[in-house]
Amino acid sequence: MGILVHFHQWIEGLGLPLLLIAGIMIFAGFYFGKTMKFIKLPSIIGYMIIGVVLGPSLLNLLPEAVQGNLSFLTSLALGFVAISIGLELKFSTLKKQGSAIILIILMESFLAFFAVTAVVYLVTHDLPLALIFGAIAPASAPAGTVAVIQEYKAKGPMTSALFSVVGFDDGLCIIIFGFASAFAKNILLGAEGAVSPNFWLLMGPPLLEIGLSIVIGSIMGVVFSFLVRRLKNGRDILILIFGSVLLTTGLCEFMHLSLILTNMVTGIFIINTQTSSIIKKISDELSMVMPLLFILFFVLAGANLHVAALPSLGLLGMAYILARTAGLMGGASLGATIGKAEPMLKKYLGMGILSQAGVAIGLALIVKQEFSHISPWGEIIGNTVITTVTATCIFFEIIGPVLTRHGLQKAGEIKVS
Repeated sequence: MGILVHFHQWIEGLGLPLLLIAGIMIFAGFYFGKTMKFIKLPSIIGYMIIGVVLGPSLLNLLPEAVQGNLSFLTSLALGFVAISIGLELKFSTLKKQGSAIILIILMESFLAFFAVTAVVYLVTHDLPLALIFGAIAPASAPAGTVAVIQEYKAKGPMTSALFSVVGFDDGLCIIIFGFASAFAKNILLGAEGAVSPNFWLLMGPPLLEIGLSIVIGSIMGVVFSFLVRRLKNGRDILILIFGSVLLTTGLCEFMHLSLILTNMVTGIFIINTQTSSIIKKISDELSMVMPLLFILFFVLAGANLHVAALPSLGLLGMAYILARTAGLMGGASLGATIGKAEPMLKKYLGMGILSQAGVAIGLALIVKQEFSHISPWGEIIGNTVITTVTATCIFFEIIGPVLTRHGLQKAGEIKVS
């Protein structure tokens, strides 16, 4: 351990330029990702492993300070992932999927919420803590699902359903989190003898976030659609896409909005208003840059996965993992059954929605920040949530893409040699 500490200090002392570190990330991630095909795993698992190796857990080429300086790459990649999801959500396709897809989204989100809330309460007998864990459970990590779909060029009903589910369930999760955290705060304030604030006052911020995200996304969609019609060259369209994603994502960070929901709304507007020839050009250009963004994103994601956090899982972490998995997979299957969806969706869709990372950790950080000021009890809840969610995300980020690939293969929508 002492040798590792001295090595970390030596690396930090070198003060390596960010461009050099980014180059190492791309080279190491790209070639190690290629080796994953020999053990029949998605490339992004290789990217994350390299991230762990380069991160504080081992070599420390990506210490937390450097990760902070490169965090814009994470936001950029998520913006592109979100707009890519939106570009798959054509109203005519959603209409063909019918009420089944809506039922799947509702059932998997709410069943995950209720299952995790109930199980965590049984383990801890702490209702505010259980409500918070339940509210974070529906949050997914769409980047992992989209990366697997694009790597294996998956196509079919399940692929379309996955785009819809991972696109919309984060928005629904934010609403659930708003209600659950409001209830939890009222319980804590009541226990402290403080006057609980008006419930709808607590609900204002998440509802405003959803509403403004939809408005900003729609406006950016209108602006992009107006400008793209005047462009003929694919490279010009790529520049416009980059500019739009950067502008939209920057506005989201400035206004504290959901960059995933906002960029997704932009993509939905574009796919439903533009001609098929323009959409093809946009898709062709996106396919050129997405692989590079995925390498950078998942190497950084791997660097964020502190292996030392795994022992902190304990009974609470295992309970969260099992309840969330059962809730999401069971809810997806139940929603598909009630909605009379295709048999493959009942069997395999739940496998593609287990990844969890950025949104969940973001919500956990909000809990830590806001609940710590309420009371000592709230501070304990904040610390417990951030520690457990960070540790469980390591598990879900590894197992999620593997199960997504397996589900798509079982559904017959990808061929793995």
